[in-house]
Amino acid sequence: MAVPLSILDLAPVIRGESHRDALLGSVRLAQRAEALGYRRIWYAEHHNMPRIASAATSVLIAHIAAHTEEIRLGSGGVMLPNHAPLTIAEQFGTLASLHPGRIDLGLGRAPGTDQNTLRALRRSPTSAERFPDDVLELQGYLAGESRIPGVRAIPGEGTNVPLYILGSSLFGAKLAAVLGLPYAFASHFAPAALTDAVSTYRAEFRASAQLVEPYVIAGVNVIAAPTSDEARTLFRSTARKRVRLLYSRAGHSLTSEEAEEILDSPAGAQAWEMLRCSAVGTPAEVSASLDDFAVEADADELIVASSAPERAAALRSIELLGEVRDPAGDRSVTASPTTGN
Repeated sequence: MAVPLSILDLAPVIRGESHRDALLGSVRLAQRAEALGYRRIWYAEHHNMPRIASAATSVLIAHIAAHTEEIRLGSGGVMLPNHAPLTIAEQFGTLASLHPGRIDLGLGRAPGTDQNTLRALRRSPTSAERFPDDVLELQGYLAGESRIPGVRAIPGEGTNVPLYILGSSLFGAKLAAVLGLPYAFASHFAPAALTDAVSTYRAEFRASAQLVEPYVIAGVNVIAAPTSDEARTLFRSTARKRVRLLYSRAGHSLTSEEAEEILDSPAGAQAWEMLRCSAVGTPAEVSASLDDFAVEADADELIVASSAPERAAALRSIELLGEVRDPAGDRSVTASPTTGN
């Protein structure tokens, strides 16, 4: 049976476009996804990245929520070490008060940026070590059971915004299990530990007030096109961009031609590995690949990232996939795996 489909939107800034263009593109994507029946859309916190416009995650969610009616919206995720838990509780408590039953709060412990930007955010590199305690503090604010006497999240307390732990390693899997929270694995760019992390999470899961049974969301790249050849061509372009990104982080600037040569060499293996969890082809082929991947990942839900290099092609992937299958799977598009929201 097909699992529900959701969307990860990085609000990409396409070359030649403005940040406004990127954000308006995210509005259009959300409206189309809602019409097609996708379960939720998440936005990821990234800083100092010229091609990603989702840095102010809660602000973007508020804008998208005001321009949609029922699709769930959330963070995939908020990088909690960058923030005080009280601040995030107030932000997402405000969102939940304005849009009840529609807001998710996915949490990660990575900085979502480089070390220089981390310092600019006024956060210590050791902040990630407090992640489990920060999650509990945040959870307490949202439940109206503050762990700090006399401190309340207003708005926020009593909203019980559902929390999700994001990760790509056993650390996140174990934390989600012990806290009884849903677990979202970043297999769309870091697939190596997928099988071990999910099996560990399911084996060690403890029921909580939010969640009775384990719930896994797995990320997967998607490129759907009218023909297989077109989809594969787009995927090749995506892989070139990934190579250029990897080399730019090491201080090297590559042309598209240089990136193409690297793709077919041993040096391109890292880029292809990052894209290993991808469904590419016609809508029917992509749908079948997603069904196979859901079984392989032992996932209850898939969150798809359209990795097509241009906005029109990315939106078309989401549309073609939504038209060939019911993204809600066998469950309501507004349902939540949690009991708290």
